[in-house]
Amino acid sequence: MTKRLSWDDYFIEIASLVKQRSTCLRRQVGAVIVRDKRVLATGYNGAPSGMKHCEEVGCLRDRLNVPSGKQHELCRGLHAEQNAIIQAAVFGASIEGSVIYCTHTPCIICAKMLINAGIEKIYFVDGYPDELALSMLEEAGVPLICLKRHNDDPEEANETKE
Repeated sequence: MTKRLSWDDYFIEIASLVKQRSTCLRRQVGAVIVRDKRVLATGYNGAPSGMKHCEEVGCLRDRLNVPSGKQHELCRGLHAEQNAIIQAAVFGASIEGSVIYCTHTPCIICAKMLINAGIEKIYFVDGYPDELALSMLEEAGVPLICLKRHNDDPEEANETKE
């Protein structure tokens, strides 16, 4: 019999699956907003609905040599966290008091949105080079909790209390 996934492993695996819809040429990111062990919304990074994706038109950030973590406005895409927040709003789901599982730590723009949306905790797997985001999340009292993906090392799967 296989070991049952913890809740943290379950939701971070969903975020990893969601990121596979990403159309970003630089970094694929997935996000899942959860409250009371229920998925409220998901998001991945990519161009707005109905617009051409970077896969089709190329990466503006690469053309302009914009480094990661800088000048977020120079991009066709929305971030995974932004798309998850928008999805929740479109479908009328309040995300205040929820948590978010992301494949990466948020940038400063997403961090500010998550703080104002009332997200209580951020679970992530990989980092993102944005010190201001980390500083503001700390000041706001929003903990960042690093998880290993279940598939990365099954011997060290995340343990969560029920």
